[in-house]
Amino acid sequence: MINSYSPNGKSTVYYLNHNYWWDGLIPLYLNHRLFKQHARAFMEDKQMKKHWFFSKIGAFSINLNNPRSVISSLRFAVDSLSQSNSGVYIYPEGKIVPPSSQVQPFKGGLAWLAQNCSGVDFVPVAIHIDNSKQSKPELYLMVGSPKNPDPTLSKNELTTKFENELNSLMRTLFDQIYHVHS
Repeated sequence: MINSYSPNGKSTVYYLNHNYWWDGLIPLYLNHRLFKQHARAFMEDKQMKKHWFFSKIGAFSINLNNPRSVISSLRFAVDSLSQSNSGVYIYPEGKIVPPSSQVQPFKGGLAWLAQNCSGVDFVPVAIHIDNSKQSKPELYLMVGSPKNPDPTLSKNELTTKFENELNSLMRTLFDQIYHVHS
């Protein structure tokens, strides 16, 4: 794990790529090991119903098919972030996607949070699980530097900026794991 962030009492939005159903446990691990914040995480309502135990460890539901529900969940996240030393974890791709060194296009929730949260750090986290080297999978995590995005940017501009930041972090992580030299 490579970490370049310490919250120091600030509230933080962590945005991560989403490749495996157990990614929901990674915020618990990160918060316990590194950040020690009052942590919450978005989880699709369908998955929350199937895996109810996630609600016991800080997940809250979002229904991506209902715009009112999406806004309600985003507002809940903003309220959570208004407390000092709070963390909210979001998988902005909005669904599990095949592992890759590049993230899929983000939905608009992360940009909405950036426009509606002031004084909050936004931190990319790249995740990769490799099954090729040993019989047990290896988890690789790289935590990026905090960003304070300009809330006057459009949602599309913010989304592109966030995608680019996580893509860059993913490429760096893959380069380090697989020793790729450009």
